[in-house]
Amino acid sequence: MKCPVCGGKATGKVGIDQYYCWDCCVEYRINREGVQIYEVAEDGSLVALDPQNEFLL
Repeated sequence: MKCPVCGGKATGKVGIDQYYCWDCCVEYRINREGVQIYEVAEDGSLVALDPQNEFLL
């Protein structure tokens, strides 16, 4: 499976419909609504990334 963020193939399954990309270090879920992308915080919690503001500086 390719990562929806970077297109890398270094992904692994970490839960039901939940994957982690070792290339760009994001976790993502695939469900009926589409793909939800999360950044893993320093404490291990997941922080949802807003796709509309993802690339704004």
